[in-house]
Amino acid sequence: MPENPIKDVIRFGTFEADLRAGELRRNGIKIRLQEQPFQVLAMLLERPGEIVTREELHCRLWPADTFVDFDHGLNAAVKRLRDALGDSAENPRFIETLARRGYRLLVLVNGAARENAPLPHAGPSWRVGLAAVVLLLAGIIAGWHAGHRSAAAVRFTERRLTANPENDPVFSAAISPDGKYLAFTGRTGIFLRAVETGETHPVTIPDGGKTHLVSWFPDGSHVLATRSSSATEKPSLWSVSVFGGASRKLMDAAERGAVSPDGAQIVFVRGDYGHEEIWQMQSDGQHARRILGQPGENCESVVWSPGGNRIAFVRSAYRKGWEEADVSLGIYDLVGGKTNYLLSNGQLRAALAWSPDGRLIYSLAEPPPNQNDSNLWAIKVDARGNQAGGQPVRLTSGPDGKMRASLSGDGKRLTFLRWTESPAIYVSEVEPGGGRLPLLKRLSLDERRNFPYTWTPDGKSVVFTSDRDGVFHLFKQAIDQPAPDLLVGGDQSVTLARLNADSSAILYTLSPALHDTDRRVRLMRMPLSGGTPQLVFAEPGINNFQCARSPSKVCIVSEFSANHLDLFIFDPANGEKRQLRRFEGSDWYLYNWTLSPDGSTLALAKYQRLPGPADIRLLRITGGKERVLTLKDWNGISSLDWAADGRSIWVTASSPTGIQTLLHVDLRGAAKPAFQEPEKYLGWAIPSPDGRHVALWEASSSSNAWLLDGF
Repeated sequence: MPENPIKDVIRFGTFEADLRAGELRRNGIKIRLQEQPFQVLAMLLERPGEIVTREELHCRLWPADTFVDFDHGLNAAVKRLRDALGDSAENPRFIETLARRGYRLLVLVNGAARENAPLPHAGPSWRVGLAAVVLLLAGIIAGWHAGHRSAAAVRFTERRLTANPENDPVFSAAISPDGKYLAFTGRTGIFLRAVETGETHPVTIPDGGKTHLVSWFPDGSHVLATRSSSATEKPSLWSVSVFGGASRKLMDAAERGAVSPDGAQIVFVRGDYGHEEIWQMQSDGQHARRILGQPGENCESVVWSPGGNRIAFVRSAYRKGWEEADVSLGIYDLVGGKTNYLLSNGQLRAALAWSPDGRLIYSLAEPPPNQNDSNLWAIKVDARGNQAGGQPVRLTSGPDGKMRASLSGDGKRLTFLRWTESPAIYVSEVEPGGGRLPLLKRLSLDERRNFPYTWTPDGKSVVFTSDRDGVFHLFKQAIDQPAPDLLVGGDQSVTLARLNADSSAILYTLSPALHDTDRRVRLMRMPLSGGTPQLVFAEPGINNFQCARSPSKVCIVSEFSANHLDLFIFDPANGEKRQLRRFEGSDWYLYNWTLSPDGSTLALAKYQRLPGPADIRLLRITGGKERVLTLKDWNGISSLDWAADGRSIWVTASSPTGIQTLLHVDLRGAAKPAFQEPEKYLGWAIPSPDGRHVALWEASSSSNAWLLDGF
């Protein structure tokens, strides 16, 4: 007898799950959902109202002979399922978490009443999320608690507004002054969504291009958009009508704009990374003038006060090190010209909004082991821009980074983005002559952050860092094995790892210890065969090091200060070092470098976010002779590493159309694309010693808009 197809389709709420096809649909529209999250959903649908234990899910999702971090894998699968359903662990409508036991489906299935369904669980659910940058863990706990030890917690209703799939993130979202519409941007343009009905329409812009950020004009019919017509053009600010009508460019070389409450003025950010300034102009683009900014600083976000006489901003500067930014939340008096800093905390993030009743909303990263998550907080600010007393109030909790906050005109609706990123390691064979890479094979199967740094001498295993244990530890994994071996654990993060010249030892750096007020990074040495680690030396500014391969004995380390970057040749056996080169200026942290396998040449590139030709400087170790390779058709070099034979360089850059590309660059500057990634963020590539393989990382990302109602 043929099977009944109706039993294979289970309906719950506005969703239906086709168990045979493995598809989830909402109102007939297919929603992207990976296999493991769908299997979790299928088990819950089979037993609505009942507890499905974590052990049962383990058996269903992973065979007995599979070696995987089950807890992390299951947490990630449930999180992806909740994202697809628009559900929240803190205020669940579909899936309830029962701590350390399992999960329960709360909704009606095909019209049948659920049994034993309790009230939604109100307790927080903490899981490690994923963020855009690698954080230095030391000092986080003390700094975080210093300003938030007695902070109050207020719970609001969170509601998901957009449902973009993985690797199609929402870039920016802002709620209209009347609270009825959400303007948001993605890869395909600007969209306008009715908050209550979900009806969504694209906003037409005649000249195309890419829109990065949006905020509203007070009239509720226009948005201020940061746009680029092409990948080779600097961002500019536009006034865009959301209900039809002409768009108008207001200012070239400008971004991250905000319109004053009366609609008369705009503040915006201008400059390249490391040299960003805050400017002010009239709303028609006239009379622009610089008001804030120093060399070495970046402006993460800027908003107006309710009265329009002050602005609040989050600024960052890498004064103490590449991985530890000096981040501050300040208020600038546009009349008096004075700045008052309310918070100085390395865990500040870019979300910022100022409510009509004087609450300043900002975002803070969580302390370990949830350091990749950030949540929204609010402090009361008086009319003079000073904190009005009382403790900060927590507005959100749980996983993911909270970004791009915006408020309705009455301050009762707050929107923000929940963003995650998951860097994973992939391995590929390398074709002779540096052609395109064949199919990539994923090495790291967990959902944590993983970054490759070197290979074992035989070229069979990748040595990498991962925060699967909370802080970054060092691991080794053979390319034909499903799970890694731990090399270095402990309380401090491993920030970088390389082999010494004769490949007998692993050199690695550890983040500063909590008790070390000098913030010294420790360079360690450990036999590759195992043994007790030994300290090579400790300095407060180590940000990179690398050794050539035998017979060369050259090892180089770079150290920074507030206004320069020093390169030293060092001996990893005794820690002795001598200066090789100094780079002056406040933008030292924009330099990336790599040492050729024979130890003769340094290749250096300066990160450039804004359009322009990509240059690689080749510096001879002996004699200091220098020449420049210009990659004419490529922009924004983000990483570079010498190929195993020393005759070419693996480079990550952007194509003229903005696609991230792994290039194989010869020593004449000729670049061959080896791999392109149109969706994910593409990181660096590390070749194996024999040149037969390359390990690279790329990060999946997810971002959607959420609403806090009754705020």
